Amino acid sequence: MKLDFIELGKLCVSRTNMRFSKKAPDVTDILPTMRRHGVIVPVLVRQNGSPETFEIVAGARRFHAASLLAEERRAAGQEVDAMPCAILESGDNADAIEASLIENSARLDPDEVTRWECFTRLVREGRCVEEL
Repeated sequence: MKLDFIELGKLCVSRTNMRFSKKAPDVTDILPTMRRHGVIVPVLVRQNGSPETFEIVAGARRFHAASLLAEERRAAGQEVDAMPCAILESGDNADAIEASLIENSARLDPDEVTRWECFTRLVREGRCVEEL
């Protein structure tokens, strides 16, 4: 797997993505974090017919949120960041579907105590409640 930054205009969501939908997903929960930190976890992509275009196998919500932020930045006259991508090796649709399933199922939400401990550490490090 190769890591690279790819322009948003060269990306689209793959039909093999388990969250594929013709309707844009609600990304309001991740927008504030992405505004502050950008995309932290690369999306998984594979080539899409040409050497310069790619389809997103996993990471559709990050892509849609990044696209909204790109529109905001263009309107403000700011530069738009390329998307961090993990490029999968060539494979069939089953490989892409499997990668999407693994990425979307592998997450384990932290329990309430672990969350509380982490928030407490952030407050000790100087973060205020509004920032959290």
